Amino acid sequence: MSIISSPFSISIPCSNSSSSSLSFSTSFSAQFVKLRQHQRKRGGAMVVKMSLEAGVGVMGTKLGMMSFFQPNGEVVPVTVVGFKEGNIVTQIKTDATDGYNAVQVGYRRVRDRKLTKPEMGHLEKAGAIPMHHLQEFRLQSVDGFEPNQRLVFDELFNEGDLVDVSGTTIGKGFQGGIKRHNFKRGPMSHGSKSHRQLGSIGAGTTPGRVYKGKKMPGRMGGTNRKTRKLKIVKIDKDLNVIM
Repeated sequence: MSIISSPFSISIPCSNSSSSSLSFSTSFSAQFVKLRQHQRKRGGAMVVKMSLEAGVGVMGTKLGMMSFFQPNGEVVPVTVVGFKEGNIVTQIKTDATDGYNAVQVGYRRVRDRKLTKPEMGHLEKAGAIPMHHLQEFRLQSVDGFEPNQRLVFDELFNEGDLVDVSGTTIGKGFQGGIKRHNFKRGPMSHGSKSHRQLGSIGAGTTPGRVYKGKKMPGRMGGTNRKTRKLKIVKIDKDLNVIM
């Protein structure tokens, strides 16, 4: 899963372990990135544009969800993101060498045998530890970054920041149109023969086919999604988590 603050983004890999108090078991990666917003008025409306000035992000692991009590007594649901060993710069890309400026970051230490020799060689060139996830962040300038530099999340983010979070949604398997696309069901009373059926999927002889992209039953979840402008309500340095 990745988290990005308006105007930046990040990605974080999720753990496969589940807690007895949490009802989930999935793996994903997430990123946290701080964003700067460029705003201009168009027809009385404020237009917000994303920029390469956003900055670099970090990766973390989703630990679950919980309720957070704000100082005014309001209870809000929050996602808890932890940080394992990693978030180390593994490569610096510049206009001169690669045609654009970017910083590649690695996350989640693994055993050497879990990586291929080309992957090990790439990380050894930067002097970094073996890591499973690599994520690239495009920047306007890479000044101040160097290989094997460790990125610290509490130095990049502050409580109250708005971030964009991207990650892999929980897989639901094969689902029908009602659950997958929020279709309405048919009558449940006596005499109805189409309680949860899909209904018409197109005309007859013309066009004589089903249009591509038609919403139908199929595999649900397990895809990449990004949620924008989530607020960081708490940063706990002792537990090494962001909520």
